[in-house]
Parts: sequence; C-alpha cells; structure tokens
Amino acid sequence: MLKLCGFAVSNYYNKVKFALLEKGVPFEEELVWADRSPALLERSVLGKVPFIETEQGRLIESQVIMDYIESAYPEKPLLPADSFAAAKVRELITFMELHLELVAREVYGEAFFGSKASDEVRERTRKLLTRNIAAFTKLAKFGPYIAGDAFTMADCVAMVHLPLVSMATKAVYGEDMLAGLPVREYVKMVSERPAAQKVNADRKANQEMMANRGK
Repeated sequence: MLKLCGFAVSNYYNKVKFALLEKGVPFEEELVWADRSPALLERSVLGKVPFIETEQGRLIESQVIMDYIESAYPEKPLLPADSFAAAKVRELITFMELHLELVAREVYGEAFFGSKASDEVRERTRKLLTRNIAAFTKLAKFGPYIAGDAFTMADCVAMVHLPLVSMATKAVYGEDMLAGLPVREYVKMVSERPAAQKVNADRKANQEMMANRGK
C-alpha cells in the first residue's frame, strides 16, 4: 500500500493527502518531521516532506507525487481528459505555488512564528504579491471551482495554499491581499467536502502535537 510520509501541518503534504482522499486511493500515513536527520536524508534527499513510498520505490516533490497518483490511479480523475484543459489546471497549480505561496512564504516567519522580516523582504514580497495576485485574477475561474465548473487537482492545491497567503498578508501588512477575490467563499465551499474536513481536522491535531514537541 502507498505510504504518505510527512506531517499534517505542511500545506504541501496536505495537498497530496487531499488528492488521495478525493480519489479514494488506499494509503497509510507515517509521521515524519522535516528535521534533516541522517535517517530522513536517506529517504528524502533534501530532507523535505512530503514523500511517498510505493512498491516501486520512493518519490519526492509534491507535484511529482500528485502526477504519479493521477497516472497510477486513473479512477476518479482530478484532471480533465482534454489535454489543453488539463494543462490549464497545471498552469493554475504552478502559478499558485511559484507566484503566490512561495512568494508569501518569505513573510511566514513573521506571520506565524514570531520572527521579524526585514523591511526589504516585506517591501519586496508585497510588491511581488500585488503584481502576481493581479495576474492570478486573470487565470482563476472560481466558477465555482478554481479552474471552472469541475473539482480538479488545482482545488487540492488552492485549498491548502490560498488561506495561508490570506492569513500571512493580513498578519504582516494588515490586509488580506486576496480579499479582492472570492477566496473566503471558495474555501468555505471546498471545506464542506468530506476529504477537506479530514485534512483540516488532522492538520489541527498535528498543530497541537507540533506545539508540544520538545516541551
């Protein structure tokens, strides 16, 4: 059976978990902290999570894992059959990860962990997010799903990334920089799905476990 390794506070872990649950793929979970220990580096070459273990071997990088799952378990597809439509879903995923989440990640330390970003980092991040969010409005459909009228792999990604961007910008800049988009309504809708409820409940439980680590 496929094994998903990592921890449920990670949004990249949760996008994979969300997809597995939506597709009904049997899997086990193994709690693995990203501690860069020698044991972890033997299993994930950069010490990153998530990674998966299959009968054929291990895979790292969350989007590679998502694409493998979609190919290996074609039932309940999360990509359209049409090649161009599938590419548009992947386009949204790439955009959200490279141009929204990874940019906002520069201020996560200040937003969530009590550190302080430099004025240069704050200014650069805000400038990039302002530009990138304006571009995102031209790609995202919210019709009602992120890529249109069907739930896709892009929704597994949007559900775990967009709330973090909203919370981080609200905490650091005093405003939710995604407020001009219907993100709040969208997240509320997707959160009603049983798979999303499971992901969110496990994330909250893991947050408590993480807070108590080392006490």
